[in-house]
Amino acid sequence: RSMNVFLIVYLCILISKALINTVLKYVWQSEPFRDEPWYNQKTEPERKRNLFLQAFTDFLAFMVLFNYIIPVSMYVTVEMQKFLGSYFLTWDEEMFDEDTGEGPLVNTSDLNEELGQIEYVFTDKTGTLTENNMEFVECCIEGHVYVPHVICNGQILHNCTGIDMIDSSPGGSGKEREELFFRALCLCHTVQVKDDDSVDGLKKNQLSRRSCIYISSSPDEVALVEGIQRLGYTYLRLKDNFMEILNRENNLEKFELLEVLSFDSVRRRMSVIVKSSTGDIFLFCKGADSSIFPRVKEGKIDQIRSRVERNAVEGLRTLCVAYKKLTAEEYSNAQKLLQNAKLALQDREKKLAEVYEKIERDFILLGATAVEDRLQEKAADTIEALQKAGIKVWVLTGDKMETAAATCYACKLFRRNTQILELTTKKIEEQSLHDVLFDLSKTVLRHNGSLTRDTFSGLSTDMQDYGLIIDGAALSLIMKPRQDGSSANYRELFLEICRNCSAVLCCRMAPLQKAQIVKLIKLSKEHPITLAIGDGANDVSMILEAHVGIGIIGKEGRQAARNSDYAIPKFKHLKKMLLVHGHFYYVRISELVQYFFYKNVCFIFPQFLYQFFCGFSQQTLYDTAYLTLYNISFTSLPILLYGLMEQHVSADTLKREPSLYRDVAKNALLRWRAFIYWTFLGVFDAVVFFFGAYFLFENTIVTSNGQVFGNWTFGTLVFTVLVFTVTLKLALDTHYWTWINHFMIWGSLAFYIIFSLLWGGIIWPFLNYQRMYYVFMQMLSSGPAWLGIILLITVSLLPDVLKKVLCRQLWPTATERIQNASRHCREHISEFTPLACLKSPRYRSSDCSNSPARRSNSHSKKMMFTHWRGVDYSVLPSVFGYSNKHCRSSAGYRYSGSGLETSV
Repeated sequence: RSMNVFLIVYLCILISKALINTVLKYVWQSEPFRDEPWYNQKTEPERKRNLFLQAFTDFLAFMVLFNYIIPVSMYVTVEMQKFLGSYFLTWDEEMFDEDTGEGPLVNTSDLNEELGQIEYVFTDKTGTLTENNMEFVECCIEGHVYVPHVICNGQILHNCTGIDMIDSSPGGSGKEREELFFRALCLCHTVQVKDDDSVDGLKKNQLSRRSCIYISSSPDEVALVEGIQRLGYTYLRLKDNFMEILNRENNLEKFELLEVLSFDSVRRRMSVIVKSSTGDIFLFCKGADSSIFPRVKEGKIDQIRSRVERNAVEGLRTLCVAYKKLTAEEYSNAQKLLQNAKLALQDREKKLAEVYEKIERDFILLGATAVEDRLQEKAADTIEALQKAGIKVWVLTGDKMETAAATCYACKLFRRNTQILELTTKKIEEQSLHDVLFDLSKTVLRHNGSLTRDTFSGLSTDMQDYGLIIDGAALSLIMKPRQDGSSANYRELFLEICRNCSAVLCCRMAPLQKAQIVKLIKLSKEHPITLAIGDGANDVSMILEAHVGIGIIGKEGRQAARNSDYAIPKFKHLKKMLLVHGHFYYVRISELVQYFFYKNVCFIFPQFLYQFFCGFSQQTLYDTAYLTLYNISFTSLPILLYGLMEQHVSADTLKREPSLYRDVAKNALLRWRAFIYWTFLGVFDAVVFFFGAYFLFENTIVTSNGQVFGNWTFGTLVFTVLVFTVTLKLALDTHYWTWINHFMIWGSLAFYIIFSLLWGGIIWPFLNYQRMYYVFMQMLSSGPAWLGIILLITVSLLPDVLKKVLCRQLWPTATERIQNASRHCREHISEFTPLACLKSPRYRSSDCSNSPARRSNSHSKKMMFTHWRGVDYSVLPSVFGYSNKHCRSSAGYRYSGSGLETSV
């Protein structure tokens, strides 16, 4: 978008130039002797030609003459830079996962620079923040807790088949419910069995020792089936529509599978209808507590609910199990309803949902299960780094609120000092939605006052830290249009609350609600750049809605990875993708775009000035070959290579200092201020090229043999200074030098010289003109021309160099401070030895302790102290972004800097 806006500006400049020259041409020719000089008198048809048509023709001629100011080649170079640059992401060995054997994938290269502009990250929980590697922990049946381990002398013996009864054993009716619970978990799933044994008929004793590998689209189902196997009930297989299970007594039980009411993220439950060998028909259902409890009519609801809530607070994933017994008539009616819904040609899914709702009711509650899903490696470190970078992280999950909140604390999304604000169904039942929203708004704004909360404030110690928890039902009420036909007020209030929270957790979310949340933030008045990351098919809508979609190559298939813009093996790789690759991509593309506009202004503005000295006759200043090859050959490859390889700070520094990401946030390098600076720099350089050469030509004795330079020599001199200046300007901006950079930059200059020597040194038979013959050699044979070239290049580059030096010294950015520190470290690090760090009380430098600390030591900073050649030195490594300081033993010295948490 920035490129297109800048292009429109340059198009207006082009039209303005053409109009100005057209008008001035006819003002110039208003005197007869200028209109028809003796050497170029008009013919009779030319005199009779319509004046307006002639003016329009001249306008078009000037448009053609100045059209090179529009950098058409920039769009080609940008596409090449994006496409080739995307390979650096796929080649990154640090983002390769050894466990899965997967590396990052790039499905589109058009969004590379957007990775450096992310303001909001929306992440799924299960499989994204967690490993999606489920482990069965316990189950609660009729209030009794079962753990799949054998306990001997207080020690848990893992991998043993047995049951630990935490509570007292159930009675007779409890035994029946217990067996029904185990059977329900063995039957209510979509697990497939894979085994090495191909024999169909197995003896009873062989069955007991049979090892099965369970496969399912959901790791939860596998964990539950494996957990129940350790508790004595083994699911064997589905054969000829009969599900076979092995009970505790090693007896084979067969159940005919009649119907499967599939799981979906809206119902949050699944059911099966099975028929036992005795002819009894059961409907077994398992699902989230919020979808099971309202449909239960019998069972120990309070005991099981309390156990579910306790497990959820501990971060365990919970499921409730219920059943009901169907009569033959009830099953027959249910089957007819299901059959009609399945055969419906219109609204099939809606009709199936209605039938499921009719069938799945009046349950008897059996119990609940608890499954543990461990946090992914470095997930907490990644979220902390993203927050330091000024990125707001939202977790969108379908899990229970307590489970999701426990995970958010574990991954440092919420901190100990975070004040949790709840916008949940329970809260709305106590108060109206209007009152809850206004109370939350007052709470947030009361502490923050009129101050605008920075996106980095999630880690600030000066302001109260807030975290918001909202559930799917509350979100539906907020998004639902009010009776007056608008929901804008609630949405705006909700957004205002979210803006002032450092982190947001959205739980019990359906996939479409995840997309709604992303869209709501994306279309808010700030129009932030959003990123969504997930691993499953239920995250696809969210991934497609965000500006940038990232899929995790996980255990829930490849749908998320295939529908995303980028795919990574683990959540931890998001840190490097954004803070390093995204940062580099944005800095490179920004410099490339600004540089292209700059070099085209330098190129064509002398042509504009030249028209004032040639009677606005559309005479070109440069030779046709130079006009053609300037953007194609002489200046194209160095900037392309810069756009691929530039590293203004090292990758390790960007990872250690996430706050540097904020230096380029909100399109900082492509704002109008930067664009105007580059444009005026181009105009200044063009004026220096043209008038420097012009005043040099005022003295006709510029060659040793007394020859006077001509038109093409003048243009060649200007073009030579132009090519060298814009190439050396890029060299001055390059921080990361490799042999390829040297080859491209100096090679481009050498190519220009060699081409000019050949172009003007040979009479080319295929050309009908030889106006450049010997021009370049004649120019180089003049000593003043050499001096003029060197002088003009120096004068052109001097203002930019002075501006950079002054700004770096007086108003350095965080990135520039890091660059200075890195440079000093490279110079002096070999001379210093790390002896102590600030948070170690064993070493104190007496020379540096005269001044009290300016700020509280809320974040300890490591520092190196050493005594060398009679001087006490304190060296801050490049990680902190401040240049090295030293304090001599003769005087105390206090080291402090903006943003430094600890003074020395």
